[in-house]
Amino acid sequence: MKHKPYGPYEKYIKRPQDFFCALLALIAMSPVLLIVAILVRVKLGAPVIFKQERPGKDGKIFNLYKFRSMTSETDENGDLLPDEMRLTPFGKKLRSSSLDELPELFNVLKGDMAVVGPRPLLVKYLDRYNAHQARRHEVRPGFTGLAQVHGRNAIDWEDKFDWDVKYVDHIKFSGDWKIIFQTVKTVLKREGISSAGESTMTEFMGRQEKTKL
Repeated sequence: MKHKPYGPYEKYIKRPQDFFCALLALIAMSPVLLIVAILVRVKLGAPVIFKQERPGKDGKIFNLYKFRSMTSETDENGDLLPDEMRLTPFGKKLRSSSLDELPELFNVLKGDMAVVGPRPLLVKYLDRYNAHQARRHEVRPGFTGLAQVHGRNAIDWEDKFDWDVKYVDHIKFSGDWKIIFQTVKTVLKREGISSAGESTMTEFMGRQEKTKL
């Protein structure tokens, strides 16, 4: 079933609100963006901005922008080394502060993303979702979301997708602003940056259908 806005907020207010919030954030954070860009260039080299295809609303592919946090080191065959080998101490600090995600605000301005929504994941995951999990693509992906304030990368994939779908079914003004304020708290406390024992989130390999209660 195709998602339909549940009320005036989602239909008329959410997108303009996202645009102006992202614009104000970019203006306020412009000195930080400049400093981080310089540090990334000096410590990790070029390109400063990491661009990767991600699926958005209805699975439509867009280019996600982030500050680069890993090197481009390869093995003798020219293949990229594992993430944990390319993630430098500087890159870890960048991720733990969430500053690497600031360029995603440009995605919000463009309309690829919302301020709040399910996080945009990898394109290769699209055919691994079951019907319930795939509902996360009924709305624009978000800069932050319910899963990010309920464990972020420290929770398993099933829980993360359950939070995503719960958001899809309960979009409202008060809920979005509650998530935004909770996100600030989570970032400041640096909670749930990675999954247990991993430098980054483990790959989602797909799961069977499960019955929702």
